[in-house]
Amino acid sequence: MDELEILTVFTFTLAGRKIPITETVIVSWAIMVFLITVSFLLTRRLREIPTGVQAILEAMVEFLNKFAKDQFGPFAKQLGPYMGSLFLFLFMATVIGVISPVAFSAFGHAFHPPFAIRPPTRDINVTASLALISILLVLVTGFAARGLAGWFKHLLHPVPLMLPFNIMEYGARLLSLALRLFGNVLGSFVMMHLIIQVCPLVLPMILALYFEFFHALLQAGIFVFLTSLYIAEAVKVHGD
Repeated sequence: MDELEILTVFTFTLAGRKIPITETVIVSWAIMVFLITVSFLLTRRLREIPTGVQAILEAMVEFLNKFAKDQFGPFAKQLGPYMGSLFLFLFMATVIGVISPVAFSAFGHAFHPPFAIRPPTRDINVTASLALISILLVLVTGFAARGLAGWFKHLLHPVPLMLPFNIMEYGARLLSLALRLFGNVLGSFVMMHLIIQVCPLVLPMILALYFEFFHALLQAGIFVFLTSLYIAEAVKVHGD
């Protein structure tokens, strides 16, 4: 299926090497620009007594801060904003396909959109990169919380024979985070594409409530929750 291919929009040459710029890169940067712009617009005129949208935003930030404090302890100030940003990016990167124009034919006329907007999270490069960042955060916070000696000691828990298995656990978590998100988003994308092919006018709008919105919330929440769980374990918030 051509829809499953990651298209290269253009390439540029740097130091004699051609670097492809794919649709994943363009859509990902567009999402980041959108989130930054919206954040600026929503926070440029804050009031001392919050009302309306500001009150909702402050409630969300308060919830995020409490979640981060419970999970990360002394690292909450650094990791809380990252977890919130990660959730918003994953949600937008998964749900963005809903605004993509679709091809359809009716009453003898056919419409073929000039472009398609497809979720960046259906690209294994995106999910693997985010999973790698999560595991690196686990390692960095583990070093910071336990010290180098304490971290290596943790690898020997509960018995020294567990050393290779504890090391392999990091690789297993990396694969789990990357493949779970990639597989679920790609499966949802393929399912919606098949539904559009069968019934392009009415049914997709109904099923998009699950396959696009609810599914995006679910996948973003699972990824962030697992990342926070791994980091919380690394900083010993819940004990060894």
